[in-house]
Amino acid sequence: MDNIWQFIPQIRGGLIVSCQAQSGEPLYGSHYMAAMARAAREAGAVAVRAESPRDIQSIKAAVGLPVIGLWKVDYPGSPVYITPTLKEVAAVDATAQQPRPDSLTAADFIKAIKKNFSVPVMADISTVEEGVKAEAAGADLVSTTLAGYTPYSRQLSGPDFTLVQELHAALKVPVVAEGRIWHPAEAAQALKLGAHAVVVGSAITRPQEIARRFVQALRDPCV
Repeated sequence: MDNIWQFIPQIRGGLIVSCQAQSGEPLYGSHYMAAMARAAREAGAVAVRAESPRDIQSIKAAVGLPVIGLWKVDYPGSPVYITPTLKEVAAVDATAQQPRPDSLTAADFIKAIKKNFSVPVMADISTVEEGVKAEAAGADLVSTTLAGYTPYSRQLSGPDFTLVQELHAALKVPVVAEGRIWHPAEAAQALKLGAHAVVVGSAITRPQEIARRFVQALRDPCV
């Protein structure tokens, strides 16, 4: 895009497809993720979420959609793994109560990104309080990505619609709904509750998880 800041209004009301695969999964590899991104574009997705410089570059070469980048890196002694330091800047893990590998607070990390890079920042959070702090630090979007994945956030089997609604009421920056969204009706519900856009990953791009749900339903039809 000629102006990277145009992507915020461009994604409004749309579907962002998360094209990610971890080592050992059947579709691990940049060529597979680029193919997933092309399929997402053909279906009408407004953007792609991708992990690692390798996959981001491959997807950007394959599609003309905005790419929300992140980089998952494990550092000893820290549970923060989504873009944890300035070395991996893209989307950021802005969970406030977990120790970061660079010893910065989530707020200070966001401020450092804004100081050193001219890019929009999407903060992945798990609670309203983290969302408020991320916005105050300068985040341009706040995503519910980590809701239910921190020990102190609500542990739900499905999307945290309450968090989406609470963030929409508390913040001025756009709220992105992400996490455990398996059905189109859930994505539509998130928009109705105030989400600016919706990210869906496993339900679209992880066939082993999709197949597992069918297998489980056949084994236990009452589920």
